Amino acid sequence: MKTYRITINGVTRDLPICPVDENLSIGAFVIFGDVELTVATAAGLLKIAPEYDYMLTAEAKGIPLIHEMARQSGQNKYFLARKSPKLYMTGVFETTVHSITTAKEQHLYLDKADAELMKGKRILLVDDVISTGESLTAIEKLVEAAGGIVAGKAAILAEGEAQYRKDILFLEPLPLFNPDGSVKE
Repeated sequence: MKTYRITINGVTRDLPICPVDENLSIGAFVIFGDVELTVATAAGLLKIAPEYDYMLTAEAKGIPLIHEMARQSGQNKYFLARKSPKLYMTGVFETTVHSITTAKEQHLYLDKADAELMKGKRILLVDDVISTGESLTAIEKLVEAAGGIVAGKAAILAEGEAQYRKDILFLEPLPLFNPDGSVKE
């Protein structure tokens, strides 16, 4: 399997290049189970983050990152947009998302109790990789519906064209790949 070597905040990893379709492959970036990478990238994002009151991420790959960011910053509360409503939720706000790594439409849900805490507060949106920006747009809609203020949008990696966006903060760019593993121009 072809790989792409990347160094993020001092930590180097070889990302497997995985096909999305017959014309596109991506460097698979997964922080699950990689404590060293999670700790380093959380520290890097906290250094560039704007002032905020709370953080929000979408389930699931952003969970270890946002947890570590909260731990390092001493923050005791962060929010999670869930992929399905849970019995313990007091009610939900809902939005839809189309992700480059997911074949079908997904829904994201925010607990109304969390939404109440967001009202009038500055919310930092956090993700592991921003590619099309669909996931960020979805959680941004949830923040706005809750009456919160988006303080910033941060990710470890900006994939493809996302690296040219002026509205996001990120640690490193990640190219897109051709099916043969070469970098797309």
